[in-house]
Amino acid sequence: MRKEQDGGTRRAPGELEAEVLAVLWESAEPVSAAGVQERLGGGLAYTTVVTILSRLYEKGVATREKQGRSFTYRAADDEPGLAARRMTKVLDNEADRPSVLARFVSHLSASDERVLRDLLAENGG
Repeated sequence: MRKEQDGGTRRAPGELEAEVLAVLWESAEPVSAAGVQERLGGGLAYTTVVTILSRLYEKGVATREKQGRSFTYRAADDEPGLAARRMTKVLDNEADRPSVLARFVSHLSASDERVLRDLLAENGG
């Protein structure tokens, strides 16, 4: 979703991070900031791409490795793994974790509930 502002187009909050993360997910190899910039079409300033990659690294969503004088980046996890990290982070910040889990489970569809039961059985839960 893009917003019009001062005659230009502005990305919605988080959209740019999502686009950069998508580039990392699509790549089998670590990617440099210049590589990310190129894969996004080159419309972004190099410094903007570096800033976004640094933020993703600081959040633990991307890893980085020194390559010469710069870094290459890769996603720390795939999409399902990232969603699971977010869910865990929410739970970790709640004082009444059992109540949050109970409320979450009570809102699951029947098919999601079956999947969760199967997963718990597979993992000895």
